[in-house]
Amino acid sequence: MRLDSGGYASTVSQAADAVVAAERAGYDGAWVAETQLDPFVALAVAAERTERIELVTAIAVAFARNPMTVAVAANDLHLLSGGRFVLGLGAQIKPHITKRFSMPWTAPAARMREFVLAVRAIWSAFETGERLAFHGEHYQHTLMTPFFDPGPNPHGNPKVYLAAVGERMTEVAGEVADGMLCHSFTTERYLREVTIPALERGRAKAGKPLAGFEISGPSFVATGSTDEQLAASIASVRKQIAFYGSTPAYRPVLELHGWGELQDDLYALSKRGEWDEMADRIPDDVLNTFAVVGSPTEAAAEIRRRYADVVDRVSLTTADAPDPARWTEVYAALREAGDSAAG
Repeated sequence: MRLDSGGYASTVSQAADAVVAAERAGYDGAWVAETQLDPFVALAVAAERTERIELVTAIAVAFARNPMTVAVAANDLHLLSGGRFVLGLGAQIKPHITKRFSMPWTAPAARMREFVLAVRAIWSAFETGERLAFHGEHYQHTLMTPFFDPGPNPHGNPKVYLAAVGERMTEVAGEVADGMLCHSFTTERYLREVTIPALERGRAKAGKPLAGFEISGPSFVATGSTDEQLAASIASVRKQIAFYGSTPAYRPVLELHGWGELQDDLYALSKRGEWDEMADRIPDDVLNTFAVVGSPTEAAAEIRRRYADVVDRVSLTTADAPDPARWTEVYAALREAGDSAAG
């Protein structure tokens, strides 16, 4: 199980510094999210300052862009980093696409499938020099003259990960991507009963097995070495769960556990801006189902129990600025447990 570091940086410098710190701490990968900054810019800076760590956009908002701009940016980063870049894409939700980015919203799963296929077609044109001829319902790419063609990338093409929660988007991930970024708002039961079967259906469409497809697992972790640290971490995670739980798109996860009405409650509170009250509505059984809670050693053991047989990598993240040092004890315990299992 590979271990990744992440968080929500507010500046490019902060994000790049965190990637450097993650590499020094021994993490396998570092992801940068598209919240208050452009993840491609942040990872370009990080690529110049690191040598080993894998660099992941987790996520870049696909529908705020088009396949050509993404294909070029990803190709540039893969070249700059010496083959260490992973293109992590997500759809976002409709209000952000239409109101924040002023972009159209259409059939997200079908559109994402076409988006990834278009990116791959563009990369293929770079690699082979053959005529670009992608004809889709949502995207048309039919022009690539030598002046705009960077040629083949000596490191090959980046891996593509898709973020997904719903079954249709998860099937698309299985069909056209190399891996999937499980949303933090995913439980062990949902992963095993909904996500994995949907991925298998998608892989079957592509004529491929699930073996070799990379899954990045859920990452809500509430931990601390003291009672005060643990209490603060639990409070932070409750807020995260409440925030995501208020989103209608994530309701299926709650419904699987019989908590669908909680989504109605959280959504109503969110519309009134009662964010603190939302966190108070997350009972302990919901907290402990979505999050791993305990001391660093207990948290590491529970992460491995829940996910070691089904995920290939786990992200240790914070709800705020990325801080690899925060997870030092959990990281060490996970590494120790992994070495023991391997031995």
